[in-house]
Amino acid sequence: MTTQYETLRHEDTYREAFGVEPPVALGERLLWPRKPGCFIVHQATAEALLSPLPSTPLAPFAAQPATTAEATEATEGAPTDAPAAKADTTRVLVPAQWGLVPHWVKSASDAKLRAPKLVTAKSDLASTGTAFREAWLQGQRCIVPMQSFYADDYRTGKAVPTRISRVDGKPMGVAGLWARWQGADGEVIISYALLTVNANNHALLNRYQQPGSEKSMPAILNEGAYDAWLTARQDKAKEFLRQYAPQYLTANPVENKADKVPKKDWLG
Repeated sequence: MTTQYETLRHEDTYREAFGVEPPVALGERLLWPRKPGCFIVHQATAEALLSPLPSTPLAPFAAQPATTAEATEATEGAPTDAPAAKADTTRVLVPAQWGLVPHWVKSASDAKLRAPKLVTAKSDLASTGTAFREAWLQGQRCIVPMQSFYADDYRTGKAVPTRISRVDGKPMGVAGLWARWQGADGEVIISYALLTVNANNHALLNRYQQPGSEKSMPAILNEGAYDAWLTARQDKAKEFLRQYAPQYLTANPVENKADKVPKKDWLG
């Protein structure tokens, strides 16, 4: 698969599918490594993460909370004189760079070189890999909203860029890890990586990526598991990282030359 995915193109989709306010500006439709993107966390996490706020490159987005349906339902049946239940179920959209920058990176120039190589993390290696281990152990989990992702189909003998999306047209919430890097001069980079799962036996995704390579796919979360994923204990978190059922996904070759992606596998 290639280093590219499609962002959400309608403000209401952020509210309806994820319970967050949309970014101030929708940004680019097709997202590449080291480009400004966004991820979702609970409000308490976002407040700590965004202090101080990120610098100019991430300015098109702003953290704006929106109460989830779960939080609303939890308080509707409470007596009027009872205090509202205090639960961290308010989700916030956080501006960030796609391509993780671990906290131990020494300089912004080093971060620039590393980020394109750290756009994804294999779920079975996230807790042990040098770049992702601390984010995993610290519970720095997030949800990455996307409309589709891209994969190369090699069955004809050459790479054919293919768009993978949900059959029902709804967006995907992909499991991810976030990191916050701060340089000696105070520069802050907030970044994230997508978590992937093995897809060797997946009825759809096993057709893609280079022949002979391990097949992988983004860890697409079920809608009802969003808050649980963000708050799960570390020993339970990997239970959320599973293949998404192939019958709920569709694959379409890319015809528009402007949408074609480079022939470089990224999820294997």
